[in-house]
Parts: sequence; C-alpha cells; structure tokens
Amino acid sequence: MLSPEFPLRTARLLLRPFSDADFEDLYAIHSRPDVTRYLYAEPGDAAQVRELLDRKVGESTLDGARQRLSLAVVWPQVDRVIGEIHLEWLSREHRQGEIGFVFHPDHHGQGFATEAAEVSLRLGFDGLGLHRIIGRVDSRNIGSARVLEKLGMRREAHFVHDEFFKGEWADQLVYALLDQEWRARH
Repeated sequence: MLSPEFPLRTARLLLRPFSDADFEDLYAIHSRPDVTRYLYAEPGDAAQVRELLDRKVGESTLDGARQRLSLAVVWPQVDRVIGEIHLEWLSREHRQGEIGFVFHPDHHGQGFATEAAEVSLRLGFDGLGLHRIIGRVDSRNIGSARVLEKLGMRREAHFVHDEFFKGEWADQLVYALLDQEWRARH
C-alpha cells in the first residue's frame, strides 16, 4: 500500500491530491487541443473535465495493482496547478509500474515535468518497492520522450504503427528504469 504524507515538495514544486478547487486549472490544461494531441482523450468541455477531476480526486492512495495515484503539481510562485503526474501500479506479482505526466504548455521547457516525474519514480521504487517502472509516449511527442530520458529511463522499444490513434497509425516508444538503476543514481 502507498499512502504518501502530503504535500510532497521538490525544489520548486508542491505535489498533492487533487481537490474540487482545482477545476479551473485542470480545465485550462485539458481543454486545449495541443495538450490532448498525444493523449487518449480529446479536449474536454466543462462537464468532461469535471468528470475527470472527480476521478482524480479519488486517486490519492494505492492499495492494489491496477490502481492509479494522480497528483496535482502546484507551482507555489503562481499558486496554480500547472500539471499533473501519475503512477499506476501495473502488477503486484511482477512489481511493475508506469508513470505519466501532463503539463500546461506555458510551463513546458522549464524542467517542471522532470522535477515532478522524479517524485513518481521515488514513490514507485521507494514507496511501493517496484522493480521496474515504464513510461510510454507517442513517438512524435519529443518533449515527453526527453523528460523520460532526463529521468534516466532507457528506450526499450519503438513499436511501429501499433495503434490506430485519432484517425491515423501511430508509433509508440516505451522507456523503462529498474530499481537497481534508480538506487545507483540516488
């Protein structure tokens, strides 16, 4: 089981569970076509983002495989949610997990995603005792692939046209990091 003591802090960020008060910030992120371009969702209207937020509010602990921990990433300098990270517990038996992140484009290129996603890795390896954590991205999503590489994850696979995604065939990249690699870096 993983039930972090919130808030979690990095050098510049605060990570905490989502709350109903985060609607406007989450809407500002998930209503944008440039944000959802590589996500399975389309840009959300107010009702869809409300439904998304309601789901995220309930994702603040992990007590079993196939569950997800979703955290709001707050930049205290502006006192706003600028993005989100998640950790999904894929398998208890195989000690596998997956990380992901979504950030408002106004905050791209400043190292926020890398800084916040590092927390996902720490929670997975140190909190859950995972052996392997993956990250999956559309091959055209160069920014997210760079974040995974900055985290020390290695590209293990490039699946060519493995999904018919938003009206076209798309390639997927899979990155991974093992617990011993994590510990060697920290």
